[in-house]
Amino acid sequence: MISWLQKKGRMTAGTALTALALSIGAGVSHAADERVGDFALLDHEGYFHHMAWYDNNKAVAFLVQGNGAAETRDALAKFSSLKADYADQGIVFMMINPLGEARSEVAAEVAAMNTDIPVLIDDVQAVSESMGIERFGEAVIYDPKSFRVVYRGDAGQPFADALAAVAAGEQVSNAFVATAGTEVQYVERNPSDVSYEKDVAPIIAENCASCHREGGVAPFALNSHAMVQGWSPMIREVMMTKRMPPGQMDPHVGNFRNSYVVPFEDQRKVLDWIAAGSRKDGTTDPLAMIEWPPTEWAFGEPDYVIEIPEQQIPATGVLDYRYEFIPINLPDGKDRFVKASQYMPGDRTVLHHTLNALFKPGERPSGRGFVGTPDPNLAYITPYIPGAAPYVEEPNTGGLLMDGSTIAIQLHYTTTGREAVDASRIGVWFYPEGEEPQERMTGECACIFTPTWTNIPPYDPNFEQQAQIVIPDDAYLHSFLPHMHFRGKYMRFEAHYPDGSTEMLANIANYDYNWQMEYKLAEQKLVPAGTRIVVTGAFDNSEQNKANPDPSRSVPWGDQSWDEMFFGQVYYKFVDQSRYQAQADEAVDANLVSSAQ
Repeated sequence: MISWLQKKGRMTAGTALTALALSIGAGVSHAADERVGDFALLDHEGYFHHMAWYDNNKAVAFLVQGNGAAETRDALAKFSSLKADYADQGIVFMMINPLGEARSEVAAEVAAMNTDIPVLIDDVQAVSESMGIERFGEAVIYDPKSFRVVYRGDAGQPFADALAAVAAGEQVSNAFVATAGTEVQYVERNPSDVSYEKDVAPIIAENCASCHREGGVAPFALNSHAMVQGWSPMIREVMMTKRMPPGQMDPHVGNFRNSYVVPFEDQRKVLDWIAAGSRKDGTTDPLAMIEWPPTEWAFGEPDYVIEIPEQQIPATGVLDYRYEFIPINLPDGKDRFVKASQYMPGDRTVLHHTLNALFKPGERPSGRGFVGTPDPNLAYITPYIPGAAPYVEEPNTGGLLMDGSTIAIQLHYTTTGREAVDASRIGVWFYPEGEEPQERMTGECACIFTPTWTNIPPYDPNFEQQAQIVIPDDAYLHSFLPHMHFRGKYMRFEAHYPDGSTEMLANIANYDYNWQMEYKLAEQKLVPAGTRIVVTGAFDNSEQNKANPDPSRSVPWGDQSWDEMFFGQVYYKFVDQSRYQAQADEAVDANLVSSAQ
């Protein structure tokens, strides 16, 4: 976690965007009625707040909070009283911390103030400057429809008068009122000091270019300064609303190698550069110099390719899940340990996701092929899910792919208005022949199925469900994978240890059905036997959820996307791996005997 002092020394400011007619700079007084733009922030408990989601309200009222700021405490009683007065009049009340102070300290301050009003923490400081916030204890009224500040200043009677005008649908007559609170000390900075060549291009290359390239999954390529400059308004918008990079987690919880969150100081640099006009400097264009692999396969040509039978997809209609049972015929008939795998979709526009399960030689899949708990000794073959990357095993870890086994694959397709053909492939890479990884990964799902599923009530904006698993022996946690459908809002993984303590392990604060990633810890985490992993997920069945197929439904569990699911997958390794070694040796020996016969 980056401390506020570190951020003070490293971050730069300036979030204005010429394309949005915005002119923002530190220490400059801002009149109200300036267009701030849409934005999203996490609060002191890690919950996600997107201003556009509140556009069915007349306004969002903010009180500027700072740790230890007497002005905030003095103004809070009146602010809370106004919150109660306007509870049913379409005005939402929040606080905002403009300096991105440490969440734990802000949470302690909130507890000391004995309030349930959330504090949105501006880690990048861009939102607060764009709203013109200057002093602790002042109030801001923001219109979530026009994304404008309609009042800023004294949190006393002038603020109350402004709220009354907004509630009545009238224009605020006195939109800016000076206040005497302690000044918010933003860091002085010069946006023109940010370099495209040295600063911005490397950030884009690290966080964006692997998708935004020719042949990538993104809709346009960020492969030159001209392209980045042309898309600068969009880049600013998706960064301010946390829409990109996709699949973002709460950066204050856990330490993940793939959190998909751009570091705060890097966000600031990109926003500053855009504010200064997105200019090019230097003698090279680093983005134009990136050379991508000539093949779509992530690790070169696979050692083995599983060909999925060609699927004909009609132009319209609702398609049942499809199931294929594909025999595994390995080169030379030799069993091999799998090191990596990659699902190569034939047509991404119609293939939504797949699931799979391996069955040993001689075993017959029952039902639809997904009964029972996966055997950790068998290879993990990656499915296809939106946003998924090729799967690579941890060092010295992997399972066995046996000649003569069967892979059962479930395929979920959606129609697009045109006929399509999907001919997908799965590339598999092996450990060198004779090399056997000594460790096995296992996984368990904190899931809710029928009949224990509780239908999501109509129009409910935050319906929570909860499931849990128990880790039976000492284990190392490695990753978490959430799965819900269009109404999925957030999912939290929390450890409840045998000694009674708890710890938040992962917080997918802004779940997006279009991006379902497996979030991998940077370092494996040891948990003792008996640890409960409690998974809490919330669903937004309101009209404010723009992806919601039908907010009036009581939503059941179901396979199709307009129904819902709740899967909180946890992947881990047992500390004692001896249980698997004998089983693996027996499986190899048995298959060798069977093959010889």
